[in-house]
This record gives sequence, structure tokens and C-alpha cells, in this order.
Amino acid sequence: MTTDTATAKIRVMLRFTKMNGAGNDFILVDNRAGDIHLDRGQIARLCDRHRGVGADGILLLEKASNQADFRMRYFNADGGEAEMCGNGARCFARFANNIAGAQAKISFETPAGVIAAELVGELVTLQMTKPTDLRINMKLPVANENKTIHFINSGVPHVVIPVPRIDEVGVQREGSAIRHHDMFSPKGANVNFLEKRGPNKIAIRTYERGVEDETLACGTGIVASALIFAAIEKVNGPINVIARGGDELQVGFEKIENGFRNVTLTGPAEFVFQGTIEV
Repeated sequence: MTTDTATAKIRVMLRFTKMNGAGNDFILVDNRAGDIHLDRGQIARLCDRHRGVGADGILLLEKASNQADFRMRYFNADGGEAEMCGNGARCFARFANNIAGAQAKISFETPAGVIAAELVGELVTLQMTKPTDLRINMKLPVANENKTIHFINSGVPHVVIPVPRIDEVGVQREGSAIRHHDMFSPKGANVNFLEKRGPNKIAIRTYERGVEDETLACGTGIVASALIFAAIEKVNGPINVIARGGDELQVGFEKIENGFRNVTLTGPAEFVFQGTIEV
């Protein structure tokens, strides 16, 4: 039997590290050499929980093009590249510290801007980019209902909806309808449902675009929900946020007129395992 070498696809072994941040899980790859080029199909297969490693997304560690220490590229499980991922960024910081000998304080460029990170044990504090486009009490027609929603871009666009009990929310159904709403076309938005648990504590559930499902945590969603909560409840930070996976993260910030600055996100970033897989 002969093989058509002109059309045969060359497959290579990819070394990776599996990590999770508050249950939001990722495949991390060292691409400082710049020789790894994954297409959407390869990324989707790697993230497939039955036929691949299984993850909410893939993070590539690359050389920076500016004054930052590294460049972080993040791809959702559907293969699409996203601007930023808070839980992924914490994992990225520990990965860079482990594999590239980075210091306890590092910076890395993302499409959302330069992110600074500080490592303290298994916890990582991120200095987030300044949030934009804060909109409170918007009306959104969804399924014969005029919902009151709030919106902020915390690195990626997020809708936030306070509810009495998050356990009673149909996150898949309601989240998908809002994520694909014409108001947020063409890129869509992540959707967070927020329940107040105390003067400075909330619990949230998040529907993530790109994953197209509820995830155990979403870092930028945690930030967005905390800032919206602070705005509508008129409270100062920090705000403690309980993610769906059970981890509690903390969002710090300074209030300014019509917005926020010096926003930080503190939470865990854990190594799971290392391995190789054919792509």
C-alpha cells in the first residue's frame, strides 16, 4: 500500500500541562519557539472531553512583542481566539513561573491589554485592565419578556443579571438566548447570573461564549459580576465571589466617576497533570 505524501497530514506530538483555576480548566503549551500553529479543528479536538485532553480552552505561552515579560494567547474550546480569560491568566502566570523561570511578579500582553500578576503560593493576584462600557439597567427583550440587565467589558463583554436564587436559573437556556442576542452581535457576550449572599459577597453562575455552556468559573465574569454588584448596591470592595465550582475568589477595585480602576482578581491556580498528545 502506498501513501500520497503530498496530501498526507503530518502529525506531531504536543507537550502540554493541564491546569485549572477555580474549576475552569485549561491546556497550557509553551510556544516561545513559535513553531506551534494549531487550527480551530485541532483546538476543538484537544479540548474535547471524550476524544482529547478535555478543557474549557487552550493557553499559549509566547514571547512578548512589547515590554511585557510574555504574551498570552487564549483560545476557547470551539477554537476561536478570545481577548482575555481571568482564570486562565492566573494559570498562565503559574505556568510561566514554573516552565520559564518567571519571577513572582510578571506581566504579559493580551488582546485586552497588558496584565500584571503576582504569585503568592497557589494564589495569584491579577491586575486587570481598566473595565469599559459600564451600562446599568438596560432593557433586553428575550422570549416575550423585557429583562433588566447590566453590562460591562472586563476584558471581554459580560452581561450580568441579579436573581433571587441562582440554583433556579436555567443557565444553558437563558444564557444561550442572551449570548446570541442581536444587541451583542456579532461577537456575542458572556452571561452571568448573580445572587447576593451578604453585604460584600455574591455567588454567580456563568454561560461562556466559545464554550457554549455553563462553566465552573469564569474569571472575567467574576470581575464583571463583582463590579456590577458594587455599582447597583453602592458598596465598596473588596467583593468575595463564590464560583459554581465552590471556590471563593476576591475582586478588589477603586470606584471612580462612571466606572472603576485598579481592578484586581485573586484566586487559585492549580496544576493537574502533564502529558503529550498527537495533533
